[in-house]
Parts: sequence; C-alpha cells; structure tokens
Amino acid sequence: MATGRLASIPFFKEPGVDLTPYETRCHWRRFDENETLVDYDDISTDVYFLATGEVRILNRSQSGKEVILGEMRAGAFFGELAALDGIGRSANVTALTRGEVCVVPATVFRQIVFASESIADRLFRLLAKRVRELNTRLMEHALLDLRHRLYAELLRLSVPRAGQNPEHSGERVVTPPPYHHVLAARIGCRREQVTREFTVMAGEGLIDRTRGALVIRRPDLLEARVQEALREDA
Repeated sequence: MATGRLASIPFFKEPGVDLTPYETRCHWRRFDENETLVDYDDISTDVYFLATGEVRILNRSQSGKEVILGEMRAGAFFGELAALDGIGRSANVTALTRGEVCVVPATVFRQIVFASESIADRLFRLLAKRVRELNTRLMEHALLDLRHRLYAELLRLSVPRAGQNPEHSGERVVTPPPYHHVLAARIGCRREQVTREFTVMAGEGLIDRTRGALVIRRPDLLEARVQEALREDA
C-alpha cells in the first residue's frame, strides 16, 4: 500500500500503512560535509531521517566543552524528542559526509506514529534503547577511570573482525580507525591522555593498527577489565 519515497525509510516500513497522504508534507534535501543540520536550542521540531550520509551528535557544556554522543548513518533518524515535547533542541547534529535527509514535520511524524500501533511500538523500543545506552555511559563516566572508559568505548564502537583466518578468531575492529581527539570527546578527557593509553595498550599487545582499521586483539580481556573495575567500585 505504501508508495513514494517515504516508503523507503526503514522506520516507516509497515504493511498496511498508507504513506501517500504525507508525501507532499515532507521534503527531501541534500547536505554537505560539516554542515550543521540541527543546533543547540533551535526551536524547530522537524524529524530528520537519513537516507544517505553520516552525522555526528554533540552536546556542549556552558563552558563550551563538547561531548560526542555518537554518530548516525543512513537508516537512522534524529530530532524526535523535539517533535514529541516541543522543547528546543538538546544537541548539535553536524554532517560528517555529504548526504540526503528527509525532513518530516512534527505533526506528520506524530500522525504516522499514532496511526500505526506497530510503528508506535518501534518508536517506544528505540527510545527505550537510547535511554538504556545513555544510562550505561552515565554509569561508566561516574564509576570508571579514563583507562576503563576508553576500553568500554572501543568495545562499543567495534565489530567482529571479518575473515576466515583462525588467528583472528575473537578479534574486533573499529573502522575507520578513530581519531584520538574524537575518542577524547566521547569519553570526557584530553587527546594526549588517549594517545598515552593507546601506547600502553599497543605495548601490551591489546591493539594493533592495520590499513583502514584499529584491531582489538583481546576484546575479552578488555571486557573483563571493565567488569572488574565496575565490581571494585561497587
């Protein structure tokens, strides 16, 4: 039943939901690298669905220090909180690459969500997942030192290493390799501190750098260290 470009958005894909009445009320636009799509305290309430490209979500303290909350790629969306409560934007969203986004007005977003129990359930689950992830990061910042926060963040950013080589069994990779200043902004420290920790980890054989990826050789050991640090605090 769903036709048009809105049907290409994963969040809206649901049998029996007719998106045709909403097509002309939404608009698509392209964005460039480093373009600001949403800024702090903006009064807009549109929801942005990424068709292509990648963006970074930042939060900023009153002193101007920025904390990276995460990145989003095609298929994800942001801005739903302002659409739900009408309060100004709580974060900055800046493009890391060129891409295209579908801009859905808050009224349209709410109408689609309320018209489909399945889509509403999808939204509730996504919001619950984001709250749980934020709770985890809050706990790490409160209880872990810099080293263990870095371990936890690397594990969170990594994926299993592909390939059939048995020597690489259990390894994980972060690709592309993360910049040290980006990791510092994610875990709340200085770039120099991350660089020092990477030197220590490389010396222990925990990480290695290959073409296009940071390889985590012993993710099991990093996970064990994080859990032990949390137990010691408790």
